[in-house]
Amino acid sequence: MLHRGPDAGGTYCSEDGAVVLGHRRLSILDLSEAGSQPMTSHSGRYVIVYNGEIYNHRALAEQLRADGYVCEFRSTCDTEVLLEAIEAYGIEKTLCLAKGMFALAVYDTREKTLQLARDRMGEKPLYYGMVNGSFVFASDLGCISVLDGFQNPINRKVLDIYFSYGYIPAPHTIYEGIYKLEPGSVLTVCSPYNQWTETRYWDIRNVARQGQANLFCGTEEEAADELERLLKEAIREQMVADVPVGAFLSSGIDSSAIVALMQAVHQGTVRSFTIGTDSRSLNEAAEAKEIARHLGTEHTELYISPADAKAVIPQLGVMYGEPFADVSEIPTYLVSRMTREHVTVSLSGDAGDELFSGYNSYTFVERYWNWSRTVPHALWEPISRGILRTPLQKNHLLRMMAKYLGARTPEELYVRGETRDPYSLTLAREHELCPYAHSEYPSGFMPQKVHNIMLMNQLMYLPDDILVKVDRAAMAVSLETRVPFLDRDVVEFAWSLPLGYLRQNGVGKQVLRRVLYRYVPRELMERPKKGFSIPIEKWLLEPELRSWAESLLDPARIRQQGLLNAEAVQKMWSDFVHKGQWERQIWFVLMFQQWMDSRGRTEISFN
Repeated sequence: MLHRGPDAGGTYCSEDGAVVLGHRRLSILDLSEAGSQPMTSHSGRYVIVYNGEIYNHRALAEQLRADGYVCEFRSTCDTEVLLEAIEAYGIEKTLCLAKGMFALAVYDTREKTLQLARDRMGEKPLYYGMVNGSFVFASDLGCISVLDGFQNPINRKVLDIYFSYGYIPAPHTIYEGIYKLEPGSVLTVCSPYNQWTETRYWDIRNVARQGQANLFCGTEEEAADELERLLKEAIREQMVADVPVGAFLSSGIDSSAIVALMQAVHQGTVRSFTIGTDSRSLNEAAEAKEIARHLGTEHTELYISPADAKAVIPQLGVMYGEPFADVSEIPTYLVSRMTREHVTVSLSGDAGDELFSGYNSYTFVERYWNWSRTVPHALWEPISRGILRTPLQKNHLLRMMAKYLGARTPEELYVRGETRDPYSLTLAREHELCPYAHSEYPSGFMPQKVHNIMLMNQLMYLPDDILVKVDRAAMAVSLETRVPFLDRDVVEFAWSLPLGYLRQNGVGKQVLRRVLYRYVPRELMERPKKGFSIPIEKWLLEPELRSWAESLLDPARIRQQGLLNAEAVQKMWSDFVHKGQWERQIWFVLMFQQWMDSRGRTEISFN
């Protein structure tokens, strides 16, 4: 994990040799040796390895002093504060007090107990499981897969989920017997370290229900005041570092709001970073530059080409450790690489859509559901089934209509809209629409349809796609990213807002827009959103990427692997090349094949 922690490294081995902890460090706070890990508590009882930042560590340190647990700290880093708090208050109380992003492991030398924990919303990754009879864990799945004796087979049960969504949601991974620790959870492993129990110290489902049961009582303007206050507080905390700090900036509401508030609370000039392409419909760099000029940031931009993408793609399988196919992983990596040339920490505007109801698909669900319910589902369902199981499904429009008409609830309608158009890819199965990983949260879990869909996104899409994409791409170049919208108090406040404060006339993020328009003129923001994207569908047809794709999709290679249907893949590629179909689905296949090609490698070799 040298790319995740290039500055220092260390190991700890228990006296009986049963527990070994390792750590790689990206130095952000207290760059001295005093902040090195693994770190042992003052008493010698606890040992910690930890990835992330505790933003309110100074307040926690003062509480430890006031309560008489610590007289003096040996360092100024958050690791020591976190460790001493765990010894003083226990891990669950400490994590409830802490505001931050983290994955950690704490070993209790007296009780011979190991505890793993992950932050509330899943910003930092933590994998665990059994390999060759030993319990293992890491921040990087690739590190587990190259351990001596690793023979865990590919988890075929998750392939349908991957080919529907382009990622594998927690607690699953691509390997049998290896899992992702879910956000807000603590895993306890006792000697002889072959069984574990999992508990939650914070649950977004409870936050959502409690927030809606105790609605914010002020006006919309007062809600904007409170959101602005909370975001400023979060940004002040997240800008604390002993290294340079900057921010990603697109032309959208979310990143613009973060950069505007950074500039408002910071004494100096904020550094902002944007990338663009030559595609007019997808390029937002010019608008971002205009926003940066208005805010007065020190702005840097980079235009990327097919050659840039081609150089990155072969490393994506190593970077993510398992199949992952959000196409914006490429620009995210490239903007991270550029940003790392200037700063070590970058704030981002991620999670604004999920928290403040920003997706246009929410409006589609409401309108389509209200229209479709004019006819009973008992009539729609056989029509849907008939189209999907007959030659009629070859017609793209009929197939898409049938997919939506078969939905039984608004939540299922949303899931069907988000999953990619089905195609029989895996061997020996008849394709059916993949079940949503969080289908145990039924229709009506939240009173409002949109709230239920927002919660579903915060449970899966946000932690397992968006946050994975940003963390892995940034850490590949040793850049730490921080997400102010995922501050605990901001998240809890967002869930206390009436839906009308979030969405009006089909337009989301109303309360956030009110905050932003205090800093940026409305006319600069109310333009069509182009998206942080690249024209990968076009580039795949050009010689420099087409040859790469066709080598990965070679039927002989696919048959030898024994996982995918070579004929189905070839038909999909032909349809893509000649008819422009399966654009997203073909990328899912290519990223799966790229990962298969990279198995066994962990070193990220590009600069």
